[in-house]
Amino acid sequence: MTLLVTIFAAVISTIVWYNNPKRDELKLSMLVFMYWGASLMWGVDAVFEYIELGSEYFNPMPLDMLNDFFLGLSAVALGLVIWMVAVLVKDPKGVIRKKLVK
Repeated sequence: MTLLVTIFAAVISTIVWYNNPKRDELKLSMLVFMYWGASLMWGVDAVFEYIELGSEYFNPMPLDMLNDFFLGLSAVALGLVIWMVAVLVKDPKGVIRKKLVK
């Protein structure tokens, strides 16, 4: 489930990055790379778990699926927070700088 959540986040952020003319200004590539990196990480984890469990991998317990779903949402939320902090530090429009100077 974590793999699916992060793949959806990666695909959505890639589409937004591709269609946004201000992609460099907003550091959208950072968000895209974080989500694709998380997807790759959980993809490798899924392969190794399948090797370990075999066919049992495809019959997860509902509670395990729910926990994995919340873990995936937490990873997506953390990625958004990290991206938001990076954009605020860069301050592309100078809004924060103007507020601090006043």
